[in-house]
Amino acid sequence: MDCLEALKTRRSVRRYKPDMIPEQDLLEIMDAGRLAPTAGNFQPWEFIIARDKETIAALRDATYDRQELFATSPVVIAVCADPKRSEYYGERGMNYFCILDCAIATQNMLLAAHALGYGGCWVGGFSERKVRQVLGIPDNIRVVSLMPLGKPAEGEPWNPPKRELKEIMHWDRW
Repeated sequence: MDCLEALKTRRSVRRYKPDMIPEQDLLEIMDAGRLAPTAGNFQPWEFIIARDKETIAALRDATYDRQELFATSPVVIAVCADPKRSEYYGERGMNYFCILDCAIATQNMLLAAHALGYGGCWVGGFSERKVRQVLGIPDNIRVVSLMPLGKPAEGEPWNPPKRELKEIMHWDRW
């Protein structure tokens, strides 16, 4: 699958088959995150791969509305930012760039998962404190996203309408 096809066909998958993702595929997905561009090449990310059912259930409990997609996901990746790695850029680096960098890594991993035949969903609605507790993440580390992954269950994922390019694009000025 080429890059543009992956961008155009990736959807948020919220129901998964119980099959575990092979470690080699997980490493490919992680590597896609590692290869993401970053401000100043400071690479502020850390990735935690949760495969234990009890851990995944506890992560589900840490989400707002106890999101159901965690109930069927065999794997959840937590993408975390170490703000200290971006301190070269001062407050903006520590409060903004490190988060953006991890967001790019998250998207890279979702695209890689899709290209390998898996589905995933970017989850940002969670209690950061509870996720830290579940995964043993130090207080100085920010949790940017949770990403349930797995083989998509039967049925097509929802394909919400997107705004037309002409509605969102400006030439030269606003």
